[in-house]
Amino acid sequence: MSTDSLPPKYKSRRNFLRAGVTATIATAAYPALGSTRVVNPAPAPAPAVKDSELDEITIDDLQKAFQSGQYSSRSLTEKYLARIQEIDKAGPMLNSVIELNPEALHIAEALDQERKVKGPRGPLHGIPVLIKDNIDTSDRMNTTAGSLALLGSRPPNDAFVAAQLRKAGAVILGKTNLSEWANIRSSHSTSGWSGRGGLTRNPYALDRNPCGSSSGTGAAVSANLCVAGVGTETDGSVVCPASANGLAGLKPTVGLVSRTGIVPISHSQDTAGPMARTVRDVAILLGAMAGTDPQDPATADSQGKLSPDYTRYLDPAGLKGARLGVVRKYFGFNDAVDQLMDTLIGEMKRAGAEIVDPADIPTIGKFDESELTVFYYELKADLAAYLARRGSSSPIKSLKDVIEFNELNRGREMPYFGQDIFLKSEQKGPLTSKEYLDALALNRQLTRSEGIDFVMDKFKLDALVAPTGGPAWLTDLINGDHAAGGSSSAAAVAGYPNINVTAGHLWGLPVGISFFGRAWSEPTLLKIAYSFEQLTKARQKPRFLPTMDIPAS
Repeated sequence: MSTDSLPPKYKSRRNFLRAGVTATIATAAYPALGSTRVVNPAPAPAPAVKDSELDEITIDDLQKAFQSGQYSSRSLTEKYLARIQEIDKAGPMLNSVIELNPEALHIAEALDQERKVKGPRGPLHGIPVLIKDNIDTSDRMNTTAGSLALLGSRPPNDAFVAAQLRKAGAVILGKTNLSEWANIRSSHSTSGWSGRGGLTRNPYALDRNPCGSSSGTGAAVSANLCVAGVGTETDGSVVCPASANGLAGLKPTVGLVSRTGIVPISHSQDTAGPMARTVRDVAILLGAMAGTDPQDPATADSQGKLSPDYTRYLDPAGLKGARLGVVRKYFGFNDAVDQLMDTLIGEMKRAGAEIVDPADIPTIGKFDESELTVFYYELKADLAAYLARRGSSSPIKSLKDVIEFNELNRGREMPYFGQDIFLKSEQKGPLTSKEYLDALALNRQLTRSEGIDFVMDKFKLDALVAPTGGPAWLTDLINGDHAAGGSSSAAAVAGYPNINVTAGHLWGLPVGISFFGRAWSEPTLLKIAYSFEQLTKARQKPRFLPTMDIPAS
């Protein structure tokens, strides 16, 4: 999650969008999964990373390569597995992949045979993707949310999202590391660290943070360890790592993508989202992921609003005539970011966009406490419901069990930060409690009818615009994350869509811009984001530097 408007005691917690303030340098080595991580006081010089033939390759490129015979799905999967070994588990040791799928090559080979006999299922046929380690897979891989408490317990079924990807013909290459429990455990957490997986590093500068709970997916996709990936967001956990790792990343409307089989924080805000190096690949992945699920009642609202092909909304001239509102209240945390955004707003205006500046959401800062109250209640209830799906395969049945496990395994699970948010959540009552119902109603009022919908109606807008965050901050396992700014909260609390696109680079670090708007406005946001991407072409592949060479003032 992420916001710059939380009270100070909560600012550094979870995935609430944190952007770059300098801090003590700390990184982690990559021992065997599940063991205690060793933290180095400073990053060792990274070996030079050779370019790969797969660098910056797109889904469309690979389908053409399959058709020509240049690659098979098996040969492509082999290349990605080798690249993961070369730079994730050796070399710069990004530590973004928590587990590889032992069946990946077999699945790829079967898809190659199917292609020969029946032709491809669609654009994802044979394409290797990585998914976050809080998304259930009913196979030989674990699903742990980064916690040793769930290691060895296997879900009985695929998450709906995982099943959708398999149905589309994707090869699930493995699981990505994350901020443990999607960064909901502690108000002093370090993004990208989990007890099971250790610390993920930012591929642009290894001592910088990859941001958010989908940190592993962000780092892996940016480093070209797969074609595209899946993250999850409650507040900032897709758009923040997309920004910090130079990606496009879309947080859909809650209900467009099923939540079934995903380790939860908050059913009113949780959703999975696609992350890729291009907006087009995000659109392709979204089309495969979306769908109505009888086990998730929120997806019933998506009927008539789903699209099997979101690429049809992509238009290089999509900015022309678009009315964009600049949310100035989300600016001001970094002078260089403000200057970059103002330059880009000018570019969008010259491309034909109609700019309303400012178009501020009047309720920003008024729903911070109520958002956290909802999290406390929903975490306890939703986690118990999720764990019940695991049945007898896991001794962990409740949040209380997780808390007790962490205390018994403090040296491995809590060497840097505790579990104060878990403890506060455990004290809460059922979802029938008046405090919860009042907070949930207030959230929706302040972010919807008096928030995003209000300002968009007032100015007749197609989308709202703000900086996603600042350049990645220095990772600090001792003090935790350091918040500076971010814009994810209004869309997150409303359950509305939000897409990040790389806006540019400051001191060699990527910075993202967010376009967000009304419920079910993914087609409009993709159209605008794609046009912005084609206008700026700001994405640069990472260089795996040990640290940024920032000139002294």
